[in-house]
Amino acid sequence: MNSNTFRMPARRLATVATATALAAGPAALAGTGPAHATPDQGRASAVVLRTGLDVALLNRTVDVPLAVALNEVQAPRSAQQTALTARLDGVDGGQPFSVLAAEVADAKATVTAGRAEGSTRLAHAEVHVPGLPLLSLVELEGVTSKATCEAGKPPAASANLLGAVTVLGKRVKVTTGGPTHVTVPGVGEVRLDLSRTATTSRTAAATALELTVSVNPAKLNVAEVTGTLTLAKATCEAPPAPVPPTTPDEDHGVEPQGAPAEANLAETGGGSTTPYLAGGALALVLAGGGAVALARRRTRRTH
Repeated sequence: MNSNTFRMPARRLATVATATALAAGPAALAGTGPAHATPDQGRASAVVLRTGLDVALLNRTVDVPLAVALNEVQAPRSAQQTALTARLDGVDGGQPFSVLAAEVADAKATVTAGRAEGSTRLAHAEVHVPGLPLLSLVELEGVTSKATCEAGKPPAASANLLGAVTVLGKRVKVTTGGPTHVTVPGVGEVRLDLSRTATTSRTAAATALELTVSVNPAKLNVAEVTGTLTLAKATCEAPPAPVPPTTPDEDHGVEPQGAPAEANLAETGGGSTTPYLAGGALALVLAGGGAVALARRRTRRTH
């Protein structure tokens, strides 16, 4: 169960904000092993929702941070919680309010010997901010993200928006060509960036939707809410590429076995034609000796 405690500036030490992730039905939170990979493996992470908001109260004497996360995991781990509520001191008398409610909210991060992958899935979700209890900041039919890093291969990142998006009660069309701006008079402005991906030689990151928020609720003692919300983000880092094993022939100072014997004959002045030359020389010697003997016989006969 995700939980966060928020500390206020020194001028309001008594102001404390807390947030708690609650499952809509039985929660399934599973994981084995450590929360991070060993140095010789890759890394992966995933988060369904992360907020970095600043909530200004009507009296303008203090800003209350709202920094919560739902289903934020690191490999090897997964989470399937579907709701997140929070409490902020000074907002609605400290009563809990909903930050996210969804039918599906999955985050998964896995690492094996040669592969690291993070993935998220969010379906039929509503996101709220303090001061707007009845109006959703954003409603989604579905988003997904995935980052895959495999040793020796280029990393890959993808993020998809599935279905319609409604911002501050207005249905909008979000494209990958650039940010979408939504303005509602008397309420505020929201900027949406869709399907943000990035890759390097060994890393990848994918964010399905990022919202930059500036709203003025003027309700529940909330004057202004500003900051960012990240929906469905996955990251990974590839394991180191395996080093190919060396063979004895590649070691320095080791001579290949089974080389022809004549390879070293040059050191003694010999070569592969030496036997034939020696044989030819012997034949010439014998032939010369025979010619000399025949000439001597002829000389004796004439005398």
